[in-house]
Amino acid sequence: MNSFDLSIETYLSNIHFGHFATLSIQAIDNLYTFKGLVLIPVLWWMWFQQDECHEWRREMVLATLVSGIVALLVGRLLTHWLPFRVRPVYDTELHLRFASGEIKDAVLTNWSSFPSDHAMLWMAVATGIFLMSRRVGVLALLYTALFICLPRAYLGFHYPTDLLVGAAVGIAITLIMTRDAIRVRYATPVLRWTERHPAPAATLAFILCLQLVTQFDELRKLASGVMKHL
Repeated sequence: MNSFDLSIETYLSNIHFGHFATLSIQAIDNLYTFKGLVLIPVLWWMWFQQDECHEWRREMVLATLVSGIVALLVGRLLTHWLPFRVRPVYDTELHLRFASGEIKDAVLTNWSSFPSDHAMLWMAVATGIFLMSRRVGVLALLYTALFICLPRAYLGFHYPTDLLVGAAVGIAITLIMTRDAIRVRYATPVLRWTERHPAPAATLAFILCLQLVTQFDELRKLASGVMKHL
């Protein structure tokens, strides 16, 4: 355990709010409403803006969604490839008491803490928003840091370095995927297809955004259940 992570987690574990405030922080962390259901609608709003840049903006929205999928996939792969790291709340050697209390989540227990897939996914999306609108993007980045990343450190689900590395990787993925030379190779053809086939495009967009909001959790559980019975 490095001193940076240990000092911050020790400090956060010693912060005690009232019962209602603690429940509020837990709700913010647990509910999809406070994650993707805040950021994904911003992308829809940007998609339907009509001005001289609307075609470029729609390509950027598509590129941002793809960046989010890539970030989530990379995050899940890294948790399997990198050495396993126990989450702070489950590390008995730390002797810290977190606001999350005694939780028994088999998924989190067996899921490496490093890096944070939450930070990776939603920082990737927030970065895409920032590239389209600096003013809205700054708010999106701040929201992601304060309402998605910070609660996970406070509740003991991640170390600060889990979140910082995840955020950095997510930002880097979006910066790469939205570059003109790369974006036009996939976003432009997809945009042309959506213009020719608006009905199936809207249907697929809804399904994709729903899965991003829930971080493909139900699909993962379904796949895990199938694999166990094979």
